[in-house]
Amino acid sequence: MDIAGSVALVTGANRGIGRRFVEQLIERGASKVYATARRPELVDIPGVEVLAVDITDGATITAAAAAASDVTLLINNAGIATGGSLLTDDLADVRRELDTHFWGTLAMIRAFAPVIEHNGGGAILNVLSALSWFASPGAGGYSSAKAAEWNMTNAVRLELAPRGISVHGVHVGAVDTDLMADYDGPKMDPTAVARVSLDGVERNAAEIVADDWSRMVKASLAGEPEEFYARLSA
Repeated sequence: MDIAGSVALVTGANRGIGRRFVEQLIERGASKVYATARRPELVDIPGVEVLAVDITDGATITAAAAAASDVTLLINNAGIATGGSLLTDDLADVRRELDTHFWGTLAMIRAFAPVIEHNGGGAILNVLSALSWFASPGAGGYSSAKAAEWNMTNAVRLELAPRGISVHGVHVGAVDTDLMADYDGPKMDPTAVARVSLDGVERNAAEIVADDWSRMVKASLAGEPEEFYARLSA
């Protein structure tokens, strides 16, 4: 897919990686970019069309699909991180993670796949995580939700291919955004994440691995989990 000339919609576009996606899309010549957020008043990027979308609210998704009926590229970026324990913290937080990353992303795909197909085909990009492939203390809900979203991405890729829609997933470790403000370690530039992701869409890469950390985690899946988690603990 060529980014130039595409009509793109980005969720969670008011900050972080989502904002950088919007900027990169404009820079690469997308003919129109819909920047969506739960609080649309926070989107301050010139030259975009702003829509209110909460991906856990089906009514806002339906309204967005009707308003953005020319979309050919959907970027599912919106996400949350509650930082709770699966065993001891409020189960409502775990449900929020799954409602956002799995059910919310799937709802966006279900709403926009017919739109993209009607417009002659296109692409969907899901922002996943290295935590799709491993678990970390304090991120049990997030990693569980991302693992579910990863395999959902694989499943809808198979279903949408005959309809002229390619589906891509990008995996990345720590990124320098508000979500990772408390993380004390190397972080990837969110602009670089957006750039690498869109490069992957253009070369039709099903799975885009954005950084060395994610490549290491992916490679570890061929080994024994106890070995990986021993290295992680060390």
